[in-house]
Amino acid sequence: MNQALLTALQYYGAGAATLAALVVSLNLGRRITGWAFVLFVTSSIALIGWGFLDKHSEGIGWQNVALLAINAVGVWRYLISKHKVRDR
Repeated sequence: MNQALLTALQYYGAGAATLAALVVSLNLGRRITGWAFVLFVTSSIALIGWGFLDKHSEGIGWQNVALLAINAVGVWRYLISKHKVRDR
């Protein structure tokens, strides 16, 4: 596999996840949080690709399969669902 592509997937995934986590932690509102979850989804996809294409990173790939499902719930909850988000 092309090492430049693997490096790009790895660093995009890490950077996108970090930025998304920052945005979620700032609690800037439902719509912005929803878009942060979209960013998390792209991060998970990149890290799944890197994890399964690099022979030493399969664990990251499997972890991000689970995180992709969790992040999809976030996208649904904050951007698609019409139900109000409850504060506890």
